[in-house]
Amino acid sequence: MGHTKITRRLFLTGTAATALAGCATPARRPKLSKTGYRSPNEKLNIAGIGVGGKGSSDIDNCRSENIVALCDVDWVQGGPTFERYPKAKRYRDFRDMLEKEERNIDACTISTTDHVHAVAAMMAMKMGKHVYVQKPLTHTIYEARMLREAARKYGVATQMGNQGHSGDDVRKFCELIWSGIIGNVREVHAWTDRPIWPQGIPEPLPEEPIPDDKDINWDLWIGPAPYRPYNSKYAPFNWRGWWDFGTGALGDMGCHILDPANWALLLEYPISVECVSQEGKNKQTAPNKSIIRYEFPARESMAPVTVYWYDGGNLPKRPKEIPEGIKLADGDNGSLFIGEKGVIAIGTYGGNPQIFPESLAKEYKEPEPLIPRAPGEDHARDWLQACMGGPPACSNFDYSGPFTEWVLLGNLCLRCEGKLLWDGPNMRVTNNSEANQYVRMKYRKGWHL
Repeated sequence: MGHTKITRRLFLTGTAATALAGCATPARRPKLSKTGYRSPNEKLNIAGIGVGGKGSSDIDNCRSENIVALCDVDWVQGGPTFERYPKAKRYRDFRDMLEKEERNIDACTISTTDHVHAVAAMMAMKMGKHVYVQKPLTHTIYEARMLREAARKYGVATQMGNQGHSGDDVRKFCELIWSGIIGNVREVHAWTDRPIWPQGIPEPLPEEPIPDDKDINWDLWIGPAPYRPYNSKYAPFNWRGWWDFGTGALGDMGCHILDPANWALLLEYPISVECVSQEGKNKQTAPNKSIIRYEFPARESMAPVTVYWYDGGNLPKRPKEIPEGIKLADGDNGSLFIGEKGVIAIGTYGGNPQIFPESLAKEYKEPEPLIPRAPGEDHARDWLQACMGGPPACSNFDYSGPFTEWVLLGNLCLRCEGKLLWDGPNMRVTNNSEANQYVRMKYRKGWHL
């Protein structure tokens, strides 16, 4: 293949602009609260929606700014974060917080369960608030499309919480692929050790007494999902495996491990997705383990490519170019890129590239930098600078929205039979009407985008 050609046409269509800069949306002056414009030396007013678990560190990563409001339906999980920021106003319902604090908030972190991401982010963006949303960006494909469109409409700074995207490693890996060292990439094999929570559960869990409302508001925790009785094994962590609340192992880790493939190979819409195998298929939860195959068409100078996803302990076959006894990638997580000339193995976030065969590795020369580096490899700072009128954050919704769409497409094939043919622009499966019911979700009364 030689060096991948990043053409003027690609720049004009936005594909390469997204690849090289990690973004395609032009920077806009933020809509700051109260009196309007403030100098860049002043601090943003940040609110947190979902501040226990990962939300705790997401707020801490914004501690250079003013933390003015915190919201969590579970005040046991959110308690330590509340205590670290005693001046921040406390809420259980993000809708109440946004309505009451609208004039006091510039930006929000959103680190709730997957099924609440979109409704919280959409409400905030409609108010002109910048948003940082944990991965996966949304619970459904439709929601990802809507958030991308809303970010453009309201001119706000956005970022998905796939923090590896701000690293130098993934940028160096993209540049390595574009150098043409292994030629056209024909296959990608990506794997994770998740799930580390229960899946393959065919029935709802039995009802348990709801804890005191001062601890957790169960109705708010359910949010837009169909109501079901409380069980302590749904929350605060094991919800990831339940289709009503989470997106399984693929949703949890795909936006990390598949990011180098998405970026380096300029992936857009796949033309098909198929479940190669799964164990524990049922209607309530994601399976215990699975293998998924995506087919992508040619993209400018890049050849068609097949992307495989493995979870639950499934692993790809060792390529003949890689000797036995060599640890691949991070071991439990990583990906293999199979090219015409050789193979590259990388870790979760694109780090520690291993080039095979050895004769090819000896030819390695660090490629010319093409992608701007994120200062300090700091994902939160990248977003905060965008909030203050700087360049768009590297995993803004123009990048992370389409990426989330094709990642989540894999969950459709886990819930249906056979190969699914995908019409990306129109967001529909063309050969299986049953599958289209999973492209978007029906919200419980009182909840909407």
